Amino acid sequence: MSTTDSIADMLTRIRNANSANKEMVSMPSNKKLVEIARVMKDEGYIINYSVDENDPQDILSITLKYGPKKEKVIRGIRRISKPGLRIYAGKDELPRVLGGLGIAVISTSKGVMTDRDARNAGVGGEVLAYIW
Repeated sequence: MSTTDSIADMLTRIRNANSANKEMVSMPSNKKLVEIARVMKDEGYIINYSVDENDPQDILSITLKYGPKKEKVIRGIRRISKPGLRIYAGKDELPRVLGGLGIAVISTSKGVMTDRDARNAGVGGEVLAYIW
């Protein structure tokens, strides 16, 4: 079954698995989802991710991260730009999530990166999601 918005599906699966204290979550994979998972790993929101090669479609598996007493590392995750309403931000209008405590995932011409990296690179792009 194909979904219209694979990014929203990914974020919902992560949100649900996180609230149920699951260790791993898996979903159908594509290049954009792997890049978002890479950004989440680089920022310390997940432990690791892997792509399993399957015949009809590859599977992206994400290992979620928790604190020593099972406190959640991902407090919130929200989709911003949707297929029906795309949200773009120029290099001077990039959003700050919780005053810099969270990240905004931005799809730029130089790849998927955080708002901080996009600001340093001097590029804008589509605001995909907020993670805090």
